[in-house]
Amino acid sequence: MVNFSASKRRRTELWALRDVDFTVRDGETLGIIGRNGAGKSTLLKILSRITKPTHGTAEIRGRVESLLEIGTGFHSELTGRENVYMNGAVLGMRRPEIKRKFDEIVAFSEVEKFLDTPVKHYSSGMYMRLAFAVAAHLEPEILIVDEVLAVGDAEFQRKCLGKMGEVTKEGRTVIFVSHQMGSVAQLCQRSLLLDKGSLAMEGPSPAVIERYINYGKEKNAAYTADAAAMEREVYVRRAAVTDAGGRECDAFRHDEAMSIKAECGVNHLLRGTELRMVIRDRRGITVFTADAELGALSDKTETFAAEFGIPANFLRPNSYSVTLALFVPHQHIFELLEDVAFFSVFDGGTKYAQSEGMDYGVVFSPCTTSVRQID
Repeated sequence: MVNFSASKRRRTELWALRDVDFTVRDGETLGIIGRNGAGKSTLLKILSRITKPTHGTAEIRGRVESLLEIGTGFHSELTGRENVYMNGAVLGMRRPEIKRKFDEIVAFSEVEKFLDTPVKHYSSGMYMRLAFAVAAHLEPEILIVDEVLAVGDAEFQRKCLGKMGEVTKEGRTVIFVSHQMGSVAQLCQRSLLLDKGSLAMEGPSPAVIERYINYGKEKNAAYTADAAAMEREVYVRRAAVTDAGGRECDAFRHDEAMSIKAECGVNHLLRGTELRMVIRDRRGITVFTADAELGALSDKTETFAAEFGIPANFLRPNSYSVTLALFVPHQHIFELLEDVAFFSVFDGGTKYAQSEGMDYGVVFSPCTTSVRQID
C-alpha cells in the first residue's frame, strides 16, 4: 500500500495489491499475467523479500533467486566473474559449489570474452544473459523471473524457456511474469490474472490467458492517449481497427479487408524509431507482426499517421487483439500498448463453417494444391 497526500487535510490511499491469496507447490511453474499497473511487480518484490506487505503474510520455504530487472543483484563495479561468485555467496553456496557450476554459467550466458570486465560496461543484453544464467544455474529452490527476457534475442529467449522447463523437472519452483502469452502457455500449467491489484482469476493457463485477452473488450474497441502518455518522446495518440471504408469496426467477415490505424504524436523523434503492430488470437498466441519504419519523417514532425492493411481472406474466424509499440530496436521502448483494440472475424460462408468450433489455424493458407493420378 502506498499513501500519498496533496495536503494535510486530504489523504488518499492507493492499494498496489489487495486480497491476493494463492499457493504455489514444489516443482510447479506458475504464470502471473496482467496489464501494466496490475500489481505484478509489487507481488514479485514481496515474494522476493524486497518489499514487506502492509497487511497479510508471504510464507516462502526455500532459497529464492529473483530476476526482476536488468542487473538485479549485480554490483556494477565488479566483473562478471566476481558477480557470479558474489551471487552464489548470497544464496548461501560455498565457493567449491559455485566453482562446479561456473563453466555451465559461462557457456549458457555466452559472455566468456567479457568475464573479467566490470559489468557496468555490459550491454543490456549481456547483463540479462549473465543474470539469467546465474539465477538458473545456482540451484535456488524458487526462481522468480520478470519480463526481463524481452531484452534478449529470440534464440536466447528460447534457451531461457528451455532452462526454466528443466528447472521444474528437477523439482524446483518457477514463478514467471510475462506479456508473451505464448511463452506463458508453453511453460506454465497454471496462471494468475491480476487486475488493479486484485486477483481476477486463477486456473489453468489456457483459460486464464483467454480471460486476459478478452478482459475489458467493451472499453477497448479503440484507444485514445491520456495526458501522461502525451509527455513521452513519441506516443500513440489514437488507434482503431477500421473497415475498407475507413469506419471503425470490431467485427469482419473473413473475406473483408481491414486496417489498423494509428495517429501518433512526436515530442522528440530519435533516429531509427519504429512503430510495431502485433496481432494475437484469443489464446494470446502471436499471429503476425508488422513494423513501420519512420525514417522518412523529418526532425520537425509533430504528428504522423500509420496504417497497417490486412487483406481479405487472410485471418480465419477467431477473436483477435492489437498491440502497438514505439521503439528503437535493441535500445529503447518509448511506449508499449497492449490490447489497444479488439476485433473478431466470422465465417462468411466457407466450407469450414459447418464444422464451427474446430481449430483450423489462424490464417487461410495461400499455398497451391494439385492432384494427379499415378499409373
